[in-house]
Amino acid sequence: MPMVLLEGQKPGAWQLLKNGIFSENPVFRLALSLCPAVAVTTTVANGWILGVAVLLVQVLSSGTVALTRQWILPQVRIPVYTIIIAVWVSAIDMTLAAFAPALYAQVGLYVKLIVAFAIIISRLEVFASRYPLVPSLWDATGMGLGFLLALLTIGAMREVLGNGSLAGIRLLPGKPLLFFALPAGGFFSIALLMALFNKLERMAATRHGRPAAPRAAAGGSHG
Repeated sequence: MPMVLLEGQKPGAWQLLKNGIFSENPVFRLALSLCPAVAVTTTVANGWILGVAVLLVQVLSSGTVALTRQWILPQVRIPVYTIIIAVWVSAIDMTLAAFAPALYAQVGLYVKLIVAFAIIISRLEVFASRYPLVPSLWDATGMGLGFLLALLTIGAMREVLGNGSLAGIRLLPGKPLLFFALPAGGFFSIALLMALFNKLERMAATRHGRPAAPRAAAGGSHG
């Protein structure tokens, strides 16, 4: 169930982590950043590297905004957020290029595009700009982990069905269902996993005697 916080309320760390991973999962609940999710999840390794990059950028950007929010003028907050994100994306981009060149060659373009990911800037706007450092870091960690776990799940499904392997280890002869390795198969995989995720969420809500929350409306799937 999406978490609603009142101004000044101090949410717990576990509550914020669960919120990002389950209740407001960026991919399966909020439907954010679907295009890059489809593009990189042909393998688990690609999903892992982009997911970790997003997690780091989310945490570092949220921490920076939480520490400097009293000096950010409301009229220019979005450009300032973008600059903060761009600084951390550049740092991580150069680090990956230096220490993981093979993986960077496959996902480097999408690492650069993290600047425009809706998942990052939306959490700066709705959470880090309103709450102190520690809750903002927990919120960023939950959202980043939610995105990372979603990419790993999608990547595992597509790699097994499309390539017959998992993390580069051959499990099945040939390519069982090559369709899943194609872009259309990526969207189809996300649709199946999203339906399963939301079904499990509703079952859990029913089991605990609370109404299932509707899936949060997304502002678009590109960013």
